[in-house]
Amino acid sequence: MPTLRTALLQSSGRLGDVAENLKALDEAAERAAQGGAGLLVTSEMFLTGYALDLDAVPGYAEPRDGDSARVIADIARRHGLAVLYGYPERDGETVYNSAQLIGRDGSSLANYRKTHLFGCFEQDAFTPGDTPVVQAELDGIRIGIMICYDVEFPENVRSHALAGTDLLLVPTAQMHPFQFVAEHVVPVRAFENQMYVAYVNRTGPEGEFEFVGLSCLASPDGTTRTRAGRGEEMVFGEVDPALLGASRENNPYLRDRRPGLYASLV
Repeated sequence: MPTLRTALLQSSGRLGDVAENLKALDEAAERAAQGGAGLLVTSEMFLTGYALDLDAVPGYAEPRDGDSARVIADIARRHGLAVLYGYPERDGETVYNSAQLIGRDGSSLANYRKTHLFGCFEQDAFTPGDTPVVQAELDGIRIGIMICYDVEFPENVRSHALAGTDLLLVPTAQMHPFQFVAEHVVPVRAFENQMYVAYVNRTGPEGEFEFVGLSCLASPDGTTRTRAGRGEEMVFGEVDPALLGASRENNPYLRDRRPGLYASLV
């Protein structure tokens, strides 16, 4: 099975300017496709920016099949690659912090609602999702989706491992002083759960936040296949099914589990 070349777009876009962020996404998709990528992953809340005024969030929220989703579907079709983007999702009167995966043909492959909301802003602005494992198939690779804080809960990622996720996409808004999550926690999650993890961050100052960048593609063999710096950039990494299979064969974590001992966790 061929590798899936994955582009990680480390960018904060422009706060509150959806049209400009869609334009930036179109340009990034062109660069990603020229670089041979079959998948482009953006950061948490890329469509609108993260540090919105609390009262403004409902006005920016869109349904999963709204105007911006249709524009992104066109971007995916024109450039021939799948796109994962973060956005505020409206469902009736409820607003979620969501991420949607659009396929090469412009169809929606999966939509995930963040289950673990971080801090007062998110807890006041959004309703938590209640579906921890959301997956899709792309080029024979089983893709899962989380958002930022979700990946810091080991049970959450282990649920994906047990469901067979090969590549976990994690758009994030990781801020100072928590850069150790990008540097250490994410690679450990990839190793202990035997999957690839694409962790794609925002960067620079935005409102009261200072985003730390350091986006990465972590591998099941314990290595980091690509790592961004602190500024705006796009980096590429290969998701290799052959390496994944060999690593799972050699690493006994999932085979050696004793679930009967863990009942107290739930």
